[in-house]
Amino acid sequence: MTDTRTSHPGADLAYDADVAVVGCGPVGTLLAVLLGQRGHRVTIVDKWPAPYEQPRAVTYDHEIARILSILGIDSDNDPAVEYHDDLYHWRNAEGETLLEVDWKSIAPSGWRTRYWFSQPELEKRLRDVAATLPSVTMRRSWFATDLEQDDEGITLTGQLTGTDGTQVSEVIRARYVVGADGANSFVRTALGLEFADHGFFFDWLILDMIMPDTSGLDLGPTHWQLCDPARPTTIVPGGPGRRRWEYMVLPGEDPVELASEQSAWHLLEPWGVTPDNAELERSAVYRFQARWAENWRNGRGLIAGDAAHLMPPFAGEGMCAGLRDSVALAWRLDLVLSGKSGDDVLDSYGTERKGHVQHYIDFSMRLGKIICIADADEATARDQQMITELAASDGTPVDTDMASLGPGLWLAGNAHAGELSVQGIVEANGRRGRFDEVAGRGWTVIGRGAFPAEVLTDEQSRAWEDLDGRCVRIGSAGTNCDVVDVDGTYEKWLDEIGADFVIVRPDFYVAATACDAATLRASLDTIVDGLHLTTLDRTPVAAR
Repeated sequence: MTDTRTSHPGADLAYDADVAVVGCGPVGTLLAVLLGQRGHRVTIVDKWPAPYEQPRAVTYDHEIARILSILGIDSDNDPAVEYHDDLYHWRNAEGETLLEVDWKSIAPSGWRTRYWFSQPELEKRLRDVAATLPSVTMRRSWFATDLEQDDEGITLTGQLTGTDGTQVSEVIRARYVVGADGANSFVRTALGLEFADHGFFFDWLILDMIMPDTSGLDLGPTHWQLCDPARPTTIVPGGPGRRRWEYMVLPGEDPVELASEQSAWHLLEPWGVTPDNAELERSAVYRFQARWAENWRNGRGLIAGDAAHLMPPFAGEGMCAGLRDSVALAWRLDLVLSGKSGDDVLDSYGTERKGHVQHYIDFSMRLGKIICIADADEATARDQQMITELAASDGTPVDTDMASLGPGLWLAGNAHAGELSVQGIVEANGRRGRFDEVAGRGWTVIGRGAFPAEVLTDEQSRAWEDLDGRCVRIGSAGTNCDVVDVDGTYEKWLDEIGADFVIVRPDFYVAATACDAATLRASLDTIVDGLHLTTLDRTPVAAR
């Protein structure tokens, strides 16, 4: 990786921010909130004078619901979010079922598989949380123009446009800069991080409709894919009171003409959707692409969200991937900024997230190649194969796809390591609910049988204390434990993976699992070594 740091012998070492974030979308704002909650100074800038108020992403998964719960957003009971007890259906032009995907169950991570929302509303919620944090500053009409770094920090230069149109040059001196500034990222370009293109291009028309009342209309299943070669179409919710139609642009069509209001209403006629019962909120053609950056860090500069990856929407994971980036980066930056870790810990951010993103991009491309068939003969062959496969199955809907992290701070070969940890209903201290809310979040050793805190060495206990980690013994009601496994989720999980201990990270991913105390201690040493801790007190516990 090329390092763009330059020599500044007389550099001013006073910092305007611990982290400067370029891009005020959901990815950048969530990162700023997570760092601000830990007391770090964050300046987040955006070139646009006002938030973008049009819909974009409309769905997120169980993992994002778990992440949003950190901010107090309860996806099961939030007026801006909805879920549906329905499968995701794929049907051909004749209405025959090709595939059914389970979008109605509770995922192992404790939240529903799929939620629907309006992105402008979610972004406002994130901005409102950011506004409550005194260490977070948001600057709009701020256009980044230059980026230089040295051994002590990174300098971001930009043009601030005032309300009267005048422009002044401003400089932000920060310890780190994160580019969450979209597909055409200035930060990615300035850092010299290459964007690999995987040659997957399809143009689709997106129609977002405000439809508070759909009674009397036959719109088909709640969320479904019409695999019609005459016009591949997706019909899904767009959040409370909204619906979305997505139409593939066919060869030879003019995208601009197809996106016209007249064309939009014409396409919606077969569904009985008219200006009398719906409002056209947005009509726009987007090019679905598959791209990712090979490296996500150069010195003190990092990238996240669309600046680091673009994926087709067929798995509904684009924005989800960006929010995962924010969480994975936030806990690492927190360790570095708090002086607990050397910044080598940031190297694993890109390797882990790239591997995870690659999985979903590949998965989305596979789905797209099935959906985006416009040739009638090819579509017939596809339909016959999928109907045959469906008939040969036992009728159980397909589970939603799950991905593992790329190489990083988790132990390959450990059962469930590198994967999202499960979450069940537990009880402790008179409270009952999901583990995260009742037992807490962050670095956690979960154990059954022995109390995890009692099997660690003195040095490990001090390292765990430095990490604000917790040790939790989980068990059934009536046993000597910290947390009661109310619904048996953890007993079943530990039995399945053959473990008595699990090390869970702040982003809810499993770092390691262990079948006994000795293996736990060895695994914890490996994880702690990878964190490059700088604050470990080597004095005996009794002397502290």
